[in-house]
Amino acid sequence: MNGTKQIAQILFVSLMALSLHAGESAKRPNIVFVLADDLGYGDLGAYGQKIIHTPTLDKLARGGMKFTQHYAGSPVCAPSRCVLITGRHPGHAFVRDNSEIGSWYSFQGQLPIPATEPCLEVALKAVGYATGAFGKWGLGGVGSAGDPLKHGFDHFFGFNDQRQAHNYFPRYLVEDEGQCVLSGNAGVVEKENLSLPAGSDPNDPANYASFIGTQYAPDLCCERALQFIRDNKDKPFFLYYPTTVPHLALQVPEDSLNEYKGKLADKPYVGGNGYLPQQYPRAAYAAMVTRMDRDIGRLLQLITDLRLEDNTIVVFTSDNGAVFPLSGYDPVFFKSNDGLRGYKEDVYEGGIREPLIVSWKGHIPAGAISSRVTGFEDWFPTLLELAGAPDAVPANVDGISFAPTLLGRQQPERPFLYREYHGAGGQLAVRVGDWVLVRRHLLDIPKKPSSPTTELYNLARDPEEKNDVAPAHSDLVKELEEIIRQQHKPSKEFPFPLLDGTPAK
Repeated sequence: MNGTKQIAQILFVSLMALSLHAGESAKRPNIVFVLADDLGYGDLGAYGQKIIHTPTLDKLARGGMKFTQHYAGSPVCAPSRCVLITGRHPGHAFVRDNSEIGSWYSFQGQLPIPATEPCLEVALKAVGYATGAFGKWGLGGVGSAGDPLKHGFDHFFGFNDQRQAHNYFPRYLVEDEGQCVLSGNAGVVEKENLSLPAGSDPNDPANYASFIGTQYAPDLCCERALQFIRDNKDKPFFLYYPTTVPHLALQVPEDSLNEYKGKLADKPYVGGNGYLPQQYPRAAYAAMVTRMDRDIGRLLQLITDLRLEDNTIVVFTSDNGAVFPLSGYDPVFFKSNDGLRGYKEDVYEGGIREPLIVSWKGHIPAGAISSRVTGFEDWFPTLLELAGAPDAVPANVDGISFAPTLLGRQQPERPFLYREYHGAGGQLAVRVGDWVLVRRHLLDIPKKPSSPTTELYNLARDPEEKNDVAPAHSDLVKELEEIIRQQHKPSKEFPFPLLDGTPAK
Protein backbone atom coordinates (compact mmCIF):
# COMPACT_ATOMS: atom_id res chain seq x y z
CA MET A 1 0.00 0.00 0.00
CA ASN A 2 2.82 2.40 0.94
CA GLY A 3 4.55 1.64 -2.36
CA THR A 4 1.34 2.34 -4.23
CA LYS A 5 0.93 5.69 -2.44
CA GLN A 6 4.53 6.61 -3.26
CA ILE A 7 4.02 5.87 -6.94
CA ALA A 8 0.80 7.89 -6.91
CA GLN A 9 2.61 10.83 -5.32
CA ILE A 10 5.37 10.71 -7.93
CA LEU A 11 2.80 10.61 -10.72
CA PHE A 12 0.90 13.54 -9.17
CA VAL A 13 4.05 15.68 -8.90
CA SER A 14 5.07 14.79 -12.45
CA LEU A 15 1.65 15.70 -13.81
CA MET A 16 1.69 18.98 -11.89
CA ALA A 17 5.15 19.81 -13.32
CA LEU A 18 3.95 19.05 -16.84
CA SER A 19 0.86 21.16 -16.24
CA LEU A 20 2.92 24.11 -15.01
CA HIS A 21 5.29 23.77 -17.98
CA ALA A 22 2.31 23.75 -20.33
CA GLY A 23 0.90 26.82 -18.60
CA GLU A 24 4.20 28.67 -18.91
CA SER A 25 4.53 27.65 -22.57
CA ALA A 26 1.04 28.92 -23.37
CA LYS A 27 2.06 32.40 -22.15
CA ARG A 28 5.22 32.57 -24.24
CA PRO A 29 4.98 34.84 -27.30
CA ASN A 30 4.93 33.40 -30.79
CA ILE A 31 7.91 34.39 -32.95
CA VAL A 32 7.82 35.03 -36.69
CA PHE A 33 11.33 35.65 -38.00
CA VAL A 34 11.48 36.72 -41.66
CA LEU A 35 14.91 36.72 -43.31
CA ALA A 36 15.23 38.21 -46.79
CA ASP A 37 18.07 37.12 -49.08
CA ASP A 38 20.46 39.79 -50.46
CA LEU A 39 18.09 42.66 -49.68
CA GLY A 40 19.92 45.97 -49.42
CA TYR A 41 19.67 48.47 -46.56
CA GLY A 42 17.79 50.90 -48.80
CA ASP A 43 15.37 48.51 -50.51
CA LEU A 44 12.35 49.20 -48.27
CA GLY A 45 10.11 52.25 -48.23
CA ALA A 46 10.69 52.55 -44.49
CA TYR A 47 14.41 52.98 -45.25
CA GLY A 48 14.00 55.52 -48.03
CA GLN A 49 13.23 53.39 -51.11
CA LYS A 50 11.34 55.45 -53.72
CA ILE A 51 10.70 52.93 -56.52
CA ILE A 52 9.84 49.58 -54.93
CA HIS A 53 6.53 49.32 -53.08
CA THR A 54 6.67 47.65 -49.64
CA PRO A 55 3.43 48.67 -47.88
CA THR A 56 3.35 45.74 -45.43
CA LEU A 57 6.86 46.29 -44.10
CA ASP A 58 6.42 50.06 -44.03
CA LYS A 59 3.31 49.58 -41.87
CA LEU A 60 5.20 47.10 -39.67
CA ALA A 61 7.89 49.75 -39.10
CA ARG A 62 5.29 52.32 -38.11
CA GLY A 63 3.83 49.88 -35.59
CA GLY A 64 7.13 48.65 -34.20
CA MET A 65 10.81 49.57 -33.87
CA LYS A 66 13.17 50.30 -36.76
CA PHE A 67 16.92 49.80 -36.27
CA THR A 68 19.49 51.82 -38.20
CA GLN A 69 22.64 49.90 -37.20
CA HIS A 70 21.84 46.19 -37.35
CA TYR A 71 24.48 43.86 -38.78
CA ALA A 72 24.19 40.53 -40.56
CA GLY A 73 26.52 37.77 -39.45
CA SER A 74 28.54 37.87 -42.66
CA PRO A 75 28.43 39.44 -46.14
CA VAL A 76 27.31 36.12 -47.70
CA CYS A 77 24.56 33.58 -47.09
CA ALA A 78 25.74 30.48 -45.21
CA PRO A 79 28.09 32.06 -42.63
CA SER A 80 25.55 34.81 -41.94
CA ARG A 81 22.85 32.22 -41.23
CA CYS A 82 25.26 30.25 -39.07
CA VAL A 83 25.78 33.32 -36.86
CA LEU A 84 22.04 33.85 -36.64
CA ILE A 85 21.19 30.26 -35.74
CA THR A 86 24.09 29.58 -33.35
CA GLY A 87 24.50 32.98 -31.68
CA ARG A 88 28.26 32.82 -32.23
CA HIS A 89 30.04 35.63 -34.06
CA PRO A 90 32.15 34.83 -37.15
CA GLY A 91 35.38 34.49 -35.18
CA HIS A 92 33.85 31.55 -33.28
CA ALA A 93 31.15 30.27 -35.65
CA PHE A 94 31.68 26.97 -37.42
CA VAL A 95 30.80 28.25 -40.93
CA ARG A 96 32.81 31.28 -42.06
CA ASP A 97 32.34 31.23 -45.83
CA ASN A 98 30.08 29.63 -48.41
CA SER A 99 31.51 26.13 -48.69
CA GLU A 100 29.94 23.74 -51.17
CA ILE A 101 29.70 19.95 -50.96
CA GLY A 102 30.15 18.21 -54.30
CA SER A 103 29.92 19.84 -57.73
CA TRP A 104 27.82 22.90 -58.52
CA TYR A 105 24.83 20.89 -59.73
CA SER A 106 25.08 17.98 -57.31
CA PHE A 107 22.67 19.75 -54.90
CA GLN A 108 24.28 18.11 -51.87
CA GLY A 109 24.16 21.30 -49.84
CA GLN A 110 26.73 23.36 -47.99
CA LEU A 111 29.15 22.51 -45.19
CA PRO A 112 26.94 21.05 -42.43
CA ILE A 113 27.02 22.53 -38.97
CA PRO A 114 27.84 19.84 -36.38
CA ALA A 115 25.46 18.62 -33.70
CA THR A 116 27.63 20.27 -31.04
CA GLU A 117 26.78 23.80 -32.23
CA PRO A 118 24.22 25.72 -30.12
CA CYS A 119 21.01 26.39 -32.02
CA LEU A 120 18.30 28.94 -31.36
CA GLU A 121 15.49 26.65 -32.42
CA VAL A 122 16.74 23.84 -30.14
CA ALA A 123 16.61 26.19 -27.16
CA LEU A 124 13.12 27.40 -28.11
CA LYS A 125 11.89 23.87 -28.63
CA ALA A 126 13.18 22.91 -25.18
CA VAL A 127 10.95 25.54 -23.55
CA GLY A 128 7.81 24.47 -25.36
CA TYR A 129 7.88 25.96 -28.85
CA ALA A 130 6.72 24.30 -32.05
CA THR A 131 9.37 25.06 -34.68
CA GLY A 132 9.18 25.28 -38.45
CA ALA A 133 11.42 26.64 -41.21
CA PHE A 134 10.16 27.54 -44.68
CA GLY A 135 12.55 28.88 -47.29
CA LYS A 136 16.35 28.49 -47.59
CA TRP A 137 18.56 26.67 -45.09
CA GLY A 138 22.13 26.41 -46.43
CA LEU A 139 23.75 24.83 -43.34
CA GLY A 140 23.79 21.17 -44.32
CA GLY A 141 22.10 18.84 -46.80
CA VAL A 142 19.32 16.34 -46.20
CA GLY A 143 20.47 13.61 -43.85
CA SER A 144 23.75 15.36 -43.02
CA ALA A 145 24.77 16.50 -39.54
CA GLY A 146 23.45 19.93 -40.51
CA ASP A 147 19.98 18.82 -41.61
CA PRO A 148 17.49 21.32 -40.08
CA LEU A 149 15.50 18.42 -38.64
CA LYS A 150 18.58 17.50 -36.60
CA HIS A 151 18.85 21.03 -35.24
CA GLY A 152 15.54 21.56 -33.54
CA PHE A 153 13.06 22.11 -36.36
CA ASP A 154 9.89 20.04 -36.36
CA HIS A 155 9.34 20.79 -40.04
CA PHE A 156 11.34 22.14 -42.96
CA PHE A 157 10.12 23.00 -46.45
CA GLY A 158 12.09 24.76 -49.16
CA PHE A 159 15.62 24.87 -50.52
CA ASN A 160 18.04 22.89 -48.40
CA ASP A 161 20.85 23.75 -50.83
CA GLN A 162 21.68 27.37 -51.66
CA ARG A 163 22.76 26.48 -55.18
CA GLN A 164 19.38 25.01 -56.09
CA ALA A 165 17.82 28.26 -54.83
CA HIS A 166 19.27 30.12 -57.85
CA ASN A 167 16.14 28.94 -59.69
CA TYR A 168 12.68 30.01 -58.47
CA PHE A 169 11.01 27.30 -60.56
CA PRO A 170 12.88 24.20 -59.29
CA ARG A 171 11.87 20.65 -60.12
CA TYR A 172 11.48 19.85 -56.44
CA LEU A 173 11.70 21.33 -52.97
CA VAL A 174 12.85 19.56 -49.83
CA GLU A 175 10.03 18.54 -47.51
CA ASP A 176 11.40 17.33 -44.17
CA GLU A 177 13.48 14.28 -45.20
CA GLY A 178 12.04 13.82 -48.68
CA GLN A 179 11.26 15.73 -51.87
CA CYS A 180 8.13 17.54 -52.95
CA VAL A 181 8.21 17.12 -56.73
CA LEU A 182 6.90 20.15 -58.62
CA SER A 183 5.38 18.74 -61.80
CA GLY A 184 4.61 22.21 -63.13
CA ASN A 185 8.34 22.90 -63.38
CA ALA A 186 9.39 19.63 -65.01
CA GLY A 187 10.51 21.23 -68.27
CA VAL A 188 12.29 24.27 -66.86
CA VAL A 189 15.93 24.73 -67.83
CA GLU A 190 17.88 24.66 -64.56
CA LYS A 191 21.42 23.45 -65.21
CA GLU A 192 22.96 24.04 -68.62
CA ASN A 193 22.19 26.52 -71.41
CA LEU A 194 21.16 29.29 -69.05
CA SER A 195 21.30 31.94 -71.77
CA LEU A 196 19.02 32.77 -74.66
CA PRO A 197 20.08 30.90 -77.82
CA ALA A 198 22.49 32.82 -80.02
CA GLY A 199 20.68 34.98 -82.51
CA SER A 200 17.33 34.91 -80.70
CA ASP A 201 15.41 38.13 -80.20
CA PRO A 202 15.79 39.30 -76.54
CA ASN A 203 12.61 41.37 -76.93
CA ASP A 204 10.44 38.39 -77.81
CA PRO A 205 8.85 36.99 -74.61
CA ALA A 206 8.49 33.57 -76.25
CA ASN A 207 12.25 33.10 -76.04
CA TYR A 208 12.08 33.16 -72.23
CA ALA A 209 9.37 30.51 -71.91
CA SER A 210 11.71 27.56 -71.31
CA PHE A 211 13.03 29.23 -68.13
CA ILE A 212 9.61 29.71 -66.51
CA GLY A 213 7.47 27.12 -64.73
CA THR A 214 4.05 27.24 -63.10
CA GLN A 215 5.01 26.57 -59.47
CA TYR A 216 6.88 29.52 -57.92
CA ALA A 217 8.92 28.37 -54.92
CA PRO A 218 8.29 31.41 -52.66
CA ASP A 219 4.53 30.99 -53.12
CA LEU A 220 4.75 27.36 -52.01
CA CYS A 221 6.89 28.24 -48.99
CA CYS A 222 4.39 30.91 -47.97
CA GLU A 223 1.49 28.43 -48.16
CA ARG A 224 3.37 25.97 -45.93
CA ALA A 225 4.19 28.73 -43.46
CA LEU A 226 0.52 29.74 -43.29
CA GLN A 227 -0.44 26.14 -42.60
CA PHE A 228 2.19 25.91 -39.87
CA ILE A 229 0.60 28.90 -38.12
CA ARG A 230 -2.86 27.33 -38.38
CA ASP A 231 -1.60 24.00 -37.06
CA ASN A 232 0.11 25.58 -34.04
CA LYS A 233 -2.22 28.46 -33.16
CA ASP A 234 -2.97 27.02 -29.73
CA LYS A 235 0.67 26.79 -28.56
CA PRO A 236 3.75 28.97 -28.85
CA PHE A 237 5.49 28.65 -32.20
CA PHE A 238 8.74 29.78 -33.80
CA LEU A 239 8.24 30.37 -37.50
CA TYR A 240 11.57 30.86 -39.28
CA TYR A 241 10.85 32.23 -42.75
CA PRO A 242 14.16 32.61 -44.67
CA THR A 243 12.76 33.53 -48.07
CA THR A 244 15.01 33.34 -51.14
CA VAL A 245 13.81 36.77 -52.31
CA PRO A 246 15.38 38.85 -53.82
CA HIS A 247 18.46 36.69 -54.51
CA LEU A 248 19.25 36.16 -58.18
CA ALA A 249 17.99 34.82 -60.56
CA LEU A 250 15.47 37.55 -61.39
CA GLN A 251 12.25 35.53 -61.66
CA VAL A 252 8.71 36.44 -60.66
CA PRO A 253 5.21 35.50 -61.86
CA GLU A 254 3.62 37.73 -64.47
CA ASP A 255 0.88 39.04 -62.18
CA SER A 256 3.54 40.71 -60.02
CA LEU A 257 5.81 41.71 -62.90
CA ASN A 258 2.99 43.67 -64.52
CA GLU A 259 3.08 46.28 -61.73
CA TYR A 260 6.51 47.49 -62.90
CA LYS A 261 6.88 46.22 -66.47
CA GLY A 262 7.51 48.98 -69.01
CA LYS A 263 8.02 51.64 -66.32
CA LEU A 264 11.72 51.32 -65.39
CA ALA A 265 13.63 51.75 -68.69
CA ASP A 266 14.56 48.08 -68.75
CA LYS A 267 17.08 46.42 -71.03
CA PRO A 268 16.86 42.62 -71.43
CA TYR A 269 19.40 40.42 -69.69
CA VAL A 270 20.06 37.44 -71.97
CA GLY A 271 21.60 35.19 -69.31
CA GLY A 272 25.06 33.86 -68.59
CA ASN A 273 27.42 33.68 -65.62
CA GLY A 274 25.25 30.88 -64.25
CA TYR A 275 22.13 33.05 -63.99
CA LEU A 276 18.87 32.82 -65.92
CA PRO A 277 17.77 35.45 -68.46
CA GLN A 278 15.11 38.08 -67.76
CA GLN A 279 13.49 40.40 -70.28
CA TYR A 280 12.67 43.04 -67.64
CA PRO A 281 15.41 42.80 -64.97
CA ARG A 282 14.65 46.04 -63.09
CA ALA A 283 10.92 45.36 -63.09
CA ALA A 284 11.54 41.78 -61.97
CA TYR A 285 13.67 42.83 -59.00
CA ALA A 286 11.11 45.38 -57.84
CA ALA A 287 8.26 42.91 -58.35
CA MET A 288 10.08 40.21 -56.36
CA VAL A 289 10.47 42.50 -53.36
CA THR A 290 6.85 43.69 -53.60
CA ARG A 291 5.59 40.10 -53.85
CA MET A 292 7.67 39.18 -50.79
CA ASP A 293 6.06 42.12 -48.98
CA ARG A 294 2.64 40.82 -50.02
CA ASP A 295 3.43 37.33 -48.69
CA ILE A 296 4.56 38.76 -45.36
CA GLY A 297 1.25 40.59 -45.30
CA ARG A 298 -0.56 37.28 -45.70
CA LEU A 299 1.30 35.86 -42.70
CA LEU A 300 0.49 38.90 -40.57
CA GLN A 301 -3.15 38.92 -41.63
CA LEU A 302 -3.56 35.28 -40.59
CA ILE A 303 -2.02 36.08 -37.21
CA THR A 304 -4.54 38.90 -36.82
CA ASP A 305 -7.43 36.70 -37.96
CA LEU A 306 -6.47 34.06 -35.38
CA ARG A 307 -6.30 36.76 -32.68
CA LEU A 308 -2.62 36.10 -32.06
CA GLU A 309 -1.42 39.63 -32.82
CA ASP A 310 -1.00 40.70 -29.18
CA ASN A 311 1.17 37.67 -28.44
CA THR A 312 3.36 37.49 -31.54
CA ILE A 313 6.82 38.99 -32.08
CA VAL A 314 7.54 39.76 -35.74
CA VAL A 315 11.11 40.29 -36.98
CA PHE A 316 12.20 41.31 -40.47
CA THR A 317 15.80 41.62 -41.64
CA SER A 318 18.16 40.42 -44.41
CA ASP A 319 21.10 38.01 -44.49
CA ASN A 320 23.57 40.40 -46.18
CA GLY A 321 23.73 43.51 -48.30
CA ALA A 322 22.58 43.90 -51.88
CA VAL A 323 24.59 42.06 -54.49
CA PHE A 324 26.93 44.07 -56.72
CA PRO A 325 25.73 44.79 -60.30
CA LEU A 326 25.30 41.30 -61.71
CA SER A 327 23.14 39.39 -64.17
CA GLY A 328 20.73 42.22 -64.87
CA TYR A 329 20.40 43.45 -61.30
CA ASP A 330 21.02 47.20 -60.92
CA PRO A 331 21.61 48.25 -57.28
CA VAL A 332 22.69 51.73 -58.34
CA PHE A 333 19.35 52.38 -60.06
CA PHE A 334 17.42 51.36 -56.92
CA LYS A 335 19.95 52.90 -54.49
CA SER A 336 19.72 49.56 -52.73
CA ASN A 337 22.51 50.25 -50.25
CA ASP A 338 21.39 53.82 -49.53
CA GLY A 339 24.87 55.27 -50.09
CA LEU A 340 26.71 52.77 -47.88
CA ARG A 341 30.03 51.53 -49.23
CA GLY A 342 30.29 48.07 -50.71
CA TYR A 343 27.95 45.22 -51.54
CA LYS A 344 27.53 41.56 -50.79
CA GLU A 345 30.98 39.96 -50.16
CA ASP A 346 32.28 43.16 -48.51
CA VAL A 347 32.72 43.75 -44.78
CA TYR A 348 32.12 47.43 -45.46
CA GLU A 349 28.76 48.78 -44.27
CA GLY A 350 27.01 48.04 -47.57
CA GLY A 351 27.78 44.35 -47.24
CA ILE A 352 26.65 43.77 -43.67
CA ARG A 353 24.41 46.61 -42.39
CA GLU A 354 20.79 45.50 -42.82
CA PRO A 355 17.27 46.80 -42.38
CA LEU A 356 15.69 45.55 -39.15
CA ILE A 357 12.08 45.96 -38.10
CA VAL A 358 10.68 44.37 -34.93
CA SER A 359 7.06 44.51 -33.83
CA TRP A 360 5.20 43.18 -30.78
CA LYS A 361 1.91 44.92 -30.17
CA GLY A 362 1.62 46.38 -26.70
CA HIS A 363 5.26 45.65 -25.82
CA ILE A 364 7.55 47.33 -28.37
CA PRO A 365 6.96 51.10 -28.73
CA ALA A 366 5.25 51.91 -32.03
CA GLY A 367 7.19 54.10 -34.44
CA ALA A 368 10.41 53.90 -32.41
CA ILE A 369 13.82 54.17 -34.07
CA SER A 370 16.93 52.69 -32.46
CA SER A 371 20.53 53.43 -33.37
CA ARG A 372 21.86 50.70 -31.06
CA VAL A 373 24.53 48.54 -32.72
CA THR A 374 23.15 44.99 -32.89
CA GLY A 375 24.13 41.85 -34.78
CA PHE A 376 22.79 38.46 -35.82
CA GLU A 377 24.48 36.75 -32.86
CA ASP A 378 22.29 38.84 -30.55
CA TRP A 379 19.04 37.19 -31.64
CA PHE A 380 19.69 33.99 -29.68
CA PRO A 381 19.71 35.64 -26.22
CA THR A 382 17.23 38.35 -27.23
CA LEU A 383 14.46 36.00 -28.33
CA LEU A 384 14.98 33.70 -25.35
CA GLU A 385 14.71 36.68 -23.00
CA LEU A 386 11.57 37.93 -24.71
CA ALA A 387 10.21 34.39 -24.45
CA GLY A 388 10.74 34.45 -20.69
CA ALA A 389 13.50 31.84 -20.80
CA PRO A 390 16.86 33.67 -20.51
CA ASP A 391 18.37 30.74 -18.60
CA ALA A 392 17.98 28.57 -21.72
CA VAL A 393 20.79 30.45 -23.48
CA PRO A 394 24.00 28.35 -23.61
CA ALA A 395 27.16 29.78 -22.08
CA ASN A 396 29.11 29.64 -25.37
CA VAL A 397 26.84 32.11 -27.18
CA ASP A 398 28.47 35.45 -28.08
CA GLY A 399 25.32 37.49 -28.53
CA ILE A 400 24.11 40.24 -26.21
CA SER A 401 20.38 40.46 -25.60
CA PHE A 402 18.85 43.73 -26.73
CA ALA A 403 15.43 42.86 -25.30
CA PRO A 404 15.64 45.92 -22.99
CA THR A 405 16.06 48.19 -26.02
CA LEU A 406 13.10 46.57 -27.75
CA LEU A 407 10.97 47.09 -24.67
CA GLY A 408 11.89 50.76 -24.46
CA ARG A 409 14.50 50.59 -21.71
CA GLN A 410 18.06 51.91 -21.60
CA GLN A 411 21.04 49.61 -22.25
CA PRO A 412 24.81 50.00 -22.06
CA GLU A 413 26.51 50.44 -25.42
CA ARG A 414 27.70 47.26 -27.10
CA PRO A 415 31.44 46.86 -26.31
CA PHE A 416 32.35 45.75 -29.84
CA LEU A 417 31.05 44.02 -32.98
CA TYR A 418 33.37 41.57 -34.73
CA ARG A 419 33.16 40.27 -38.30
CA GLU A 420 35.45 38.09 -40.38
CA TYR A 421 34.85 36.67 -43.84
CA HIS A 422 37.07 34.16 -45.59
CA GLY A 423 35.92 34.92 -49.14
CA ALA A 424 36.83 37.72 -51.54
CA GLY A 425 40.49 37.64 -50.49
CA GLY A 426 39.94 37.41 -46.73
CA GLN A 427 38.48 40.27 -44.69
CA LEU A 428 38.01 41.40 -41.10
CA ALA A 429 36.09 44.22 -39.44
CA VAL A 430 35.71 45.27 -35.81
CA ARG A 431 33.53 48.12 -34.63
CA VAL A 432 33.77 49.94 -31.29
CA GLY A 433 31.48 52.92 -30.85
CA ASP A 434 31.60 54.92 -34.07
CA TRP A 435 34.99 53.52 -35.08
CA VAL A 436 35.37 50.61 -37.46
CA LEU A 437 38.63 48.93 -38.46
CA VAL A 438 38.62 47.06 -41.79
CA ARG A 439 41.37 44.67 -42.88
CA ARG A 440 41.33 43.19 -46.38
CA HIS A 441 43.41 40.96 -48.68
CA LEU A 442 44.41 38.68 -45.82
CA LEU A 443 44.44 35.48 -47.86
CA ASP A 444 47.08 34.74 -50.48
CA ILE A 445 45.21 34.14 -53.75
CA PRO A 446 47.58 33.19 -56.60
CA LYS A 447 45.42 34.83 -59.26
CA LYS A 448 45.14 38.10 -57.32
CA PRO A 449 48.28 38.61 -55.23
CA SER A 450 48.01 41.61 -52.95
CA SER A 451 49.18 42.82 -49.57
CA PRO A 452 46.91 43.12 -46.51
CA THR A 453 45.44 46.57 -45.99
CA THR A 454 44.36 48.29 -42.78
CA GLU A 455 41.67 50.99 -42.89
CA LEU A 456 39.98 52.99 -40.14
CA TYR A 457 36.75 54.96 -40.42
CA ASN A 458 34.59 57.02 -38.10
CA LEU A 459 31.03 56.13 -39.09
CA ALA A 460 29.46 59.11 -37.34
CA ARG A 461 31.50 61.56 -39.42
CA ASP A 462 32.03 59.36 -42.47
CA PRO A 463 29.10 56.90 -42.89
CA GLU A 464 30.12 56.14 -46.49
CA GLU A 465 33.63 55.05 -45.39
CA LYS A 466 35.42 57.34 -47.83
CA ASN A 467 38.18 58.72 -45.61
CA ASP A 468 40.67 56.23 -44.20
CA VAL A 469 42.19 57.80 -41.07
CA ALA A 470 44.27 54.82 -39.90
CA PRO A 471 47.63 56.63 -40.27
CA ALA A 472 46.46 59.37 -37.88
CA HIS A 473 45.21 56.97 -35.18
CA SER A 474 47.87 54.30 -34.80
CA ASP A 475 47.12 53.71 -31.11
CA LEU A 476 43.42 53.12 -31.80
CA VAL A 477 44.32 50.76 -34.65
CA LYS A 478 46.42 48.70 -32.21
CA GLU A 479 43.56 48.59 -29.70
CA LEU A 480 41.12 47.34 -32.32
CA GLU A 481 43.60 44.80 -33.65
CA GLU A 482 43.93 43.44 -30.12
CA ILE A 483 40.17 42.78 -30.08
CA ILE A 484 40.60 40.89 -33.34
CA ARG A 485 43.30 38.70 -31.80
CA GLN A 486 41.09 37.97 -28.80
CA GLN A 487 37.96 37.19 -30.82
CA HIS A 488 39.36 35.09 -33.65
CA LYS A 489 39.38 31.39 -32.85
CA PRO A 490 41.45 29.36 -35.36
CA SER A 491 39.44 26.96 -37.50
CA LYS A 492 40.74 23.91 -39.35
CA GLU A 493 37.82 24.21 -41.79
CA PHE A 494 38.67 27.85 -42.52
CA PRO A 495 42.38 28.54 -41.90
CA PHE A 496 43.06 32.25 -41.71
CA PRO A 497 46.24 34.30 -41.20
CA LEU A 498 44.88 36.75 -38.67
CA LEU A 499 47.17 39.79 -38.71
CA ASP A 500 50.10 39.36 -41.09
CA GLY A 501 50.83 35.95 -39.60
CA THR A 502 50.33 36.98 -35.98
CA PRO A 503 48.70 34.00 -34.22
CA ALA A 504 45.42 34.39 -32.39
CA LYS A 505 45.35 34.08 -28.61
